[in-house]
Amino acid sequence: MRSALRTLAICWLIDRSGREKVERLSLEQIKRQRTEPIPHWWPASWLTGAVARDVNISTRELPLADAPLTARVYTPQRASDGPRPLVVFFHGGGWVLGHVKSYDAVCSQIAAQVDAVVVSVDYRKAPEHRMPTAAEDAYAATVWLSANAHVLGVDGSRLAVAGDSAGGNLAAVVCLLARDRGGPPIAHQVLIYPSTDGTLSSPSLGEHANGPILTLASIRAYRWHYLGPSGDERDVRVSPLLADDLSGLPPALVQSAQLDPIRDDAARYAEAMGRAGNEVRYTEYAGAPHGFISIPGAIRRGKAPLAEIIRELRSHLLA
Repeated sequence: MRSALRTLAICWLIDRSGREKVERLSLEQIKRQRTEPIPHWWPASWLTGAVARDVNISTRELPLADAPLTARVYTPQRASDGPRPLVVFFHGGGWVLGHVKSYDAVCSQIAAQVDAVVVSVDYRKAPEHRMPTAAEDAYAATVWLSANAHVLGVDGSRLAVAGDSAGGNLAAVVCLLARDRGGPPIAHQVLIYPSTDGTLSSPSLGEHANGPILTLASIRAYRWHYLGPSGDERDVRVSPLLADDLSGLPPALVQSAQLDPIRDDAARYAEAMGRAGNEVRYTEYAGAPHGFISIPGAIRRGKAPLAEIIRELRSHLLA
């Protein structure tokens, strides 16, 4: 009970940190929030987790055909016997907000503990760039990174994709597009509380409509910004759960949060992938809100989700 109250208290403080909910933001305010990755008062060392000290963090431009994208690259400092595996990461933020720098702790720890190079892609965002821009950016970046693995000194044949929330959606979509468009081969996918159903049909949306960190009103606003007036919420690049065929996908780790409005998006997608014959590990974290990977200090056993991600990636990339 004490840990649950502590979680809710911290989430209450985060919700009232001075950052307006997306449904109340103008375009200029959205742009400004993107340049402020973490509220200045957050004590990052205990709330957001520590950035790994033995990882170099750099910035690289990905020269993609449609538009060059910036990526944040996390490379272990220690010597390696050969090319490391590659993890392509997509951050959350409803396809609208979010910042690659906000994931320094998560991405650097994955790089250090998996002994992989992690590339976090700063895909284009709505409402300036509506669907399917983010999905196509994510796929194009993954294709480029795989084809140009030598540039980063990585092993393009040992490739995983990962992401949280909207980034989890993008990671799932990349796996579908890679299957249907002839590659690249993906060894593993990590989907952290992913959005998978743009029709907003999951029962948990009603159960936790006013949940901590993320509400149904915000979800609807994110969806509107991403889809616009003419976007198709049933397009698999928005709703991977609605794909006609989910067979032949990479092994998956799917994580969800008990208090998350889109908890059932994760659960339903994991179940559907399993029914289609894919290898799936699904974990629901009790008492956790949406966004738990970024605020491990706020939840009971807060280090467990990242530890599970690292175990699964090591199992599929280092075997």
